[in-house]
Amino acid sequence: MCMLYMADPADAQAWRDCLSSLAPELEFRLWPDVGNPAQVQYLLAWESPADLAGQFPNLRILYAAGAGVDQFDLSQLPDQLSVVRLVDSSMADIMAEYVLLAVLALHRDLLAYRQDQRAGRWQPRPILRASQRRVGVMGVGNLGRAALDRLQPLGFQLSAWNRSLKAVPGGRCYVGIEQLEVFIGQCDILVNMLPLTPETTGILNATRLACLPRGAGLVNVGRGAHVVEEDLLAALDQGQVGAAVLDVLVQEPPSRQSPLWTHPRVLITPHIASDVQIEGAVEVIVENLRREKEGRPLLNVVDRSKGY
Repeated sequence: MCMLYMADPADAQAWRDCLSSLAPELEFRLWPDVGNPAQVQYLLAWESPADLAGQFPNLRILYAAGAGVDQFDLSQLPDQLSVVRLVDSSMADIMAEYVLLAVLALHRDLLAYRQDQRAGRWQPRPILRASQRRVGVMGVGNLGRAALDRLQPLGFQLSAWNRSLKAVPGGRCYVGIEQLEVFIGQCDILVNMLPLTPETTGILNATRLACLPRGAGLVNVGRGAHVVEEDLLAALDQGQVGAAVLDVLVQEPPSRQSPLWTHPRVLITPHIASDVQIEGAVEVIVENLRREKEGRPLLNVVDRSKGY
């Protein structure tokens, strides 16, 4: 068995070492040293090369080296090829930490206090209890559920919006596009954790942002393309959105001229909310090797009809 690695070269040795320890039967090859392409059964990649079927006739599984799969054109991949996300509990925990940090920063007005510090103002603000703050999460997959579980003990009023009905600890799940604006309308802090699909691209536009309670906060850890940045900036300048924490942007990094760098009510971070944890990801690969041998369904297979 052979796996070809086509992701960040800086991480290649760590992947090699971990796979060698947990799956010694799996030969590790580093692109462009492919060797005999007919021997490549597994591909670990950030982007898929053209003509996968022609290049690797015996390829069985494409493992995504990132949390999402929107970088792949799923329609161009061979039908028999399984696309697998390397999402594990450690990755979900790290994402939940970031969401908790961002929600608390907005809840306790830290972006406003940062402005006050720069201006030399000593200006205490009223403190609202967590039980009085409504926090809504868009997307209740593995990562979204972990974030909700981390927020619940603090006492926030929780809700979620999802394509299908999911359990929300202590709160309600709104379902489908017909309930989206009602959901947004009751979020004092809105957290976007959706996968990027044609249906969710630009989902947070001027119309949707206008549904938020005036002065609400926004956290985006999904993809930059979920948010129409010009609409968000306008909503911030008008006070419709009080502050935003953005870990993902349309252009990463943004141009030096982008107002996102200097906007007083925006905190940007360089796409670090979470990433694939190598040891946990290799455990997913090892489990899928076992499942293949036993003829059982693989973990974390992407549903191409949904795009995630």
